[in-house]
Amino acid sequence: MKAIDRLVQNYLPDIILFQEVTPEIYKIFEKCNWWGFYRSSVEPEKATRKCFCLVLSRLQVKKFFYNRFENTWKGLSVAKVVTAEKKKLIVATCHLKRPTPPEMNSIERVSHAKQALDSVKNARNVIIGGDMNWNEDSDGPFPLLDQWNDAWPVLRPSEDGWTYDTESNGMLHHKGELQRRLDRFVCKLQDFDMFSIKRIGMEKIHGVRHRIKGTNLPVFPSDHYGLLLTICPK
Repeated sequence: MKAIDRLVQNYLPDIILFQEVTPEIYKIFEKCNWWGFYRSSVEPEKATRKCFCLVLSRLQVKKFFYNRFENTWKGLSVAKVVTAEKKKLIVATCHLKRPTPPEMNSIERVSHAKQALDSVKNARNVIIGGDMNWNEDSDGPFPLLDQWNDAWPVLRPSEDGWTYDTESNGMLHHKGELQRRLDRFVCKLQDFDMFSIKRIGMEKIHGVRHRIKGTNLPVFPSDHYGLLLTICPK
């Protein structure tokens, strides 16, 4: 958590999208120096669910809301914000079901991805980012609607962009071989251009190790790398 704290302090993004937040993690965030700069989609008294998504915004927030997917407690956490240029923007996050083994939950995952995009498709400017747990082998291409783009292949088409990588993330060396772009940003932007995207949290935490299966492994900020997306007004 200290490593994640440092990443936020280093970049201070206008919007932060977290998945798999627990009540304990929420309490840690509340003590961070940057917490007061942001409005939270989850109020402290409601941060009680075992695991939830969180949208934090430094931009003016018009409204937070939650679009629940069919037949599950999971859903899309949404913020309607206004940028410094007075442009309206919807930013949202979700955590789709895990593909372990690879074919597991594929039908439900694809359905929820479609529901997420469909619920905000009428807005002019939308960014959905999160842990999609997407596996093209079982799920097929991400179900983008007309005018939507997947930010990584558009901005960095020659790079794989794996956010879950058992080769480069030493914390995962005991997991076998798996390299996937599980996390992604999908965007529909009429008043903005996607400018850049990069992975963050790719350095191990110095001086920290954990022992598993008889091996001392390094510790990273997360088992997934983070993504930092920059957009600019047209």
